[in-house]
Amino acid sequence: MLDLVIFDCDGVLIDSEIISATMLVEALADLGVRIDLPYVARHFLGRSYPTVMATIRQDFGLDLPTAFEADYRTRLLAAFERELRIMPQVKGVLDRLRVPFCVATSSSPKRAEMSLRLVGLGDLVGPRLFTASMVANGKPAPDLFLHAARVCGADAARTLVIEDSLTGLRAGLAAGMQVWRFTGGSHLRGTDAQETEDARPHRRFDSFADFFQIDPTMTGPP
Repeated sequence: MLDLVIFDCDGVLIDSEIISATMLVEALADLGVRIDLPYVARHFLGRSYPTVMATIRQDFGLDLPTAFEADYRTRLLAAFERELRIMPQVKGVLDRLRVPFCVATSSSPKRAEMSLRLVGLGDLVGPRLFTASMVANGKPAPDLFLHAARVCGADAARTLVIEDSLTGLRAGLAAGMQVWRFTGGSHLRGTDAQETEDARPHRRFDSFADFFQIDPTMTGPP
């Protein structure tokens, strides 16, 4: 049996990545920076805001204005209130999961808490929510996952990570954890969800309806 299951938030529990990517493309276009959704997926998926700033500086020679992050987050949270949805079948999995579980995300605490509450997963905030602000190095470093496991009293080798991004896969593997990749989010639909040699998950699935078919020992009666 596992000690712990760690779920990523965006693109795993909530179908948010397509909203975030679209808003970021639009916000950067206002500054004359032209990127597309595949660019966002390659460079930003699963990464924290400082990575966005550093990449834009490197690729376009632009330092984002001081107010950019706050303005973007305000617009994004407003879009979440209108459009955000829980990932299909997630609630049923969480209700039946008999292994302790938590959330570990690169999102800011405010965004993560609001997102989870909007889709009816407010019970996952507080001590069950771990964000990149809690560690020195965000994903793809293993720090966040190791911190979550340590706080939850779990052995890393007996911890399962559910991730969608290559960045998250790398972090989970670097932590010495078992890693499953979820590919059913809107941002990966219609893509080949390519992986690199350092980001090979142990399992892949594209619907939470199949979650317990991979490992039936994680659930009890419905």
